[in-house]
Amino acid sequence: MATKETYSRYEKARIIGTRALQISAGAPFLVKLSEEEIEKLRFDPKKIAELEFEKGLIPIRVKR
Repeated sequence: MATKETYSRYEKARIIGTRALQISAGAPFLVKLSEEEIEKLRFDPKKIAELEFEKGLIPIRVKR
């Protein structure tokens, strides 16, 4: 989960990209979104993944 850790821009891009791929493959959203919010985001997996990242909900760890 993305908590108070600071990620490099490359780590952030990899996390968001991986999560967007999961969403596009049919994974359930980790944030609660209404139909209106989903339509506002235009069903874009990348935007949904960014929202999940901002809220610290993505269960992906970075091993350094």
